[in-house]
Amino acid sequence: QVQLVESGGGLVQVGAALRLSCAIPAAYSEYAVGWFRQAPGKERVFVAAISWTGKDKYYADFVKGRFIISGDNPKTTVYLQMNDLQSEDTAVYYCTADEYYTGHYSSNWDYWGRGTQVTVRR
Repeated sequence: QVQLVESGGGLVQVGAALRLSCAIPAAYSEYAVGWFRQAPGKERVFVAAISWTGKDKYYADFVKGRFIISGDNPKTTVYLQMNDLQSEDTAVYYCTADEYYTGHYSSNWDYWGRGTQVTVRR
């Protein structure tokens, strides 16, 4: 069982920045890694992903230009740098992994962390 561990969430004001971290077990250091988020009462949605090589990065339209995903290859930690946070970014953020990048549907990704809460207040 893959154990992905997220950290770095918290309570911030609008316009602030946070950096989330996802610790990757050694056995899965060459997997693709993604970030999803889920707001209360809403579905889990794709935020960003990095390919297993680390060369390709993918972003949801609503975070382009604000969020940056990064990670070395082999991966020990994958980061999600979140800048200019807005109230609508409030959600639980989940790290996920799979052998290859599998797109924007959460059901396509096999392994998940437990999430970290991000709350953005005005």
